[in-house]
Amino acid sequence: MQKIAIGTVLSLIFIIPTVFAEPSVSILMEQTTFSYGEKLAYTIKVSEVTGDFAIVHIRDNEGKGSSAIPIQISELSTPVSAPFPFDKEVFPTGKYHIDIEYSGSENTVEFNVVDLGKTVFPFWMKQIVYSWINGEMSSGLLIDAIQKSVDSDKWNAVKGFDKNNLDAIYVPEWMKTTLAWWLDDKISDDDFANAIQYLIKRDIITA
Repeated sequence: MQKIAIGTVLSLIFIIPTVFAEPSVSILMEQTTFSYGEKLAYTIKVSEVTGDFAIVHIRDNEGKGSSAIPIQISELSTPVSAPFPFDKEVFPTGKYHIDIEYSGSENTVEFNVVDLGKTVFPFWMKQIVYSWINGEMSSGLLIDAIQKSVDSDKWNAVKGFDKNNLDAIYVPEWMKTTLAWWLDDKISDDDFANAIQYLIKRDIITA
């Protein structure tokens, strides 16, 4: 009887399949509301490092989303920060979702984008300013790009500014220092805009 019992137990051990739980994945948001000029930031948390990438999609409330964003997971906790801040051209105000898939597990969190009325330049303005500082772009094209990317109702345009006289626009050389600070994120978009506006009001930037 004892041999039969032992055999039965061994048979059950081999018959019962081994069940492995899928690694869990979640997204921790330090804030769920972002304004223009702020960068999306969150932390991916997993229960196990499997060697797979986490695949992230960002979509709006109507289902329109980004292409897949692969994120390497080498720790149980992985901080993620967007390379560019939110701007109106890419993210209209409203509710958005972050969908994540990792090793068979999925999760979703929500966040909101709001407009607090601050001056926020689109991400491509960095390249414009960089080109001007390095002498690869005229002052006229710099000012033209700035004026096209701000709210015209709150912006004093350069006197006599015209698309036909871009070559006549003058921006003092010493403004390169201020714009370099902006490129290095040492001053805000508002500070950058206010500096340009001050020079326009004082007729230092002229056509």
